[in-house]
Amino acid sequence: MTNLSRRKMLANTAGAVAAAGLAVTAKAASFGNPDSPPEGAVNARNRQSLTDPGPKNPALANQFPSFQDPPATDINGMPLFWASFNNAHKRIQNGGWAREVTQDDFAISETISGVNMRLTRGGIREMHWHQQAEWAFILDGRCRITVLDEQGRPSVQDVKTGDLWYFPPGLPHSLQGLGSDGAEFLLAFDNGRASEFNTLLLTDWIAHTPPDVLARNFGVPADAFRNIPLDNLWIFQGDDPGPLAQAQRAAASSRGAPPQPFIFSLGDLKPVVKTRGGEVRIADSSNFNVSKTVSAALVTVHPGGMRELHWHPNADEWQYYIQGDARMTVFDTGPKAQTADFRAGDVGYVKKSLGHYVQNTGNTDLVFLEIFKSERYAEVSLSDWLAHTPPQLVEAHLNLAPDVIAQIPRNRPDVVPV
Repeated sequence: MTNLSRRKMLANTAGAVAAAGLAVTAKAASFGNPDSPPEGAVNARNRQSLTDPGPKNPALANQFPSFQDPPATDINGMPLFWASFNNAHKRIQNGGWAREVTQDDFAISETISGVNMRLTRGGIREMHWHQQAEWAFILDGRCRITVLDEQGRPSVQDVKTGDLWYFPPGLPHSLQGLGSDGAEFLLAFDNGRASEFNTLLLTDWIAHTPPDVLARNFGVPADAFRNIPLDNLWIFQGDDPGPLAQAQRAAASSRGAPPQPFIFSLGDLKPVVKTRGGEVRIADSSNFNVSKTVSAALVTVHPGGMRELHWHPNADEWQYYIQGDARMTVFDTGPKAQTADFRAGDVGYVKKSLGHYVQNTGNTDLVFLEIFKSERYAEVSLSDWLAHTPPQLVEAHLNLAPDVIAQIPRNRPDVVPV
């Protein structure tokens, strides 16, 4: 046999083997099991592939069933989009505590950082301000807020469970727990690196200003400041602040009140969407006018329901899970798809325009917040897109029968039932 003939025969053999391999690949890929080589436990013919004989912490690992046993439709890796306040360090002082999730420990979270804070009855978060906007949601109890706008117009208001507040960057404010048990709330800053542990504090500035400058600025003797705290207070125990009306009169200015309220009742708002699967309430600058950099949705998903397949075209989504059990899958180019589990106190993050859905995996209502660094809430629904595309085009892409296409929801259901 000549060298030319041998090379030709080897080439033909290699081609036949490659063709056979392609045939196996095509046969292996199937609906719900799309990849080759296939992924997921269902494809592990050697059951030893599922064992984990090395070091482990079962109590922790069992909290993440979708990490331990991902669906066969998950593929490739993605930046971790799960975090939690449950394992965040608590800074505790007399009067309350706070813990935070920032980009320092949650790398994907570029646009939003979050703080979970508790104030006792009378507990005070020291008078301070930020270089970022502050958006807040009351999780439990009642709280009194004070704020002064750039025109010197004060606002003193009480907020309750389900209410919001928003302070634009640079506006000085304070917080104080009310009622029999104070308050607990979520804070969101429109900067992933913002920290509640590093803010512009009243006591810090006064302590680090020369006494003669203080005297000249306030028109009082320098000795008047002799007893100021030399260390910041941050959170400290105070007394009951008294009736709201009395506090408002004491803080009133001849300049009047701010033209737009800094508070908003999201929990009492009529849902913009309500289906058998759940409901959605939205707060953005269209109804909470002062909130120019943060918008949010409060989502309730009933047992067995699902936040539909969708994406947000204008901003990353920062999620806070208030109650219930959830499973979310995020889809990216590549393709990449990854699934994670969430419980109360957990945080999720989805980059702008990445497809995702959230399932209620528990037997009680799932309630969570979707928070965006944007003045406007925006969403694109996958079913809405398919329902409003010429059906021949959808059929050509997905091989769906015309009667199936006709059943696709046409008006963005947001939350679908079981």
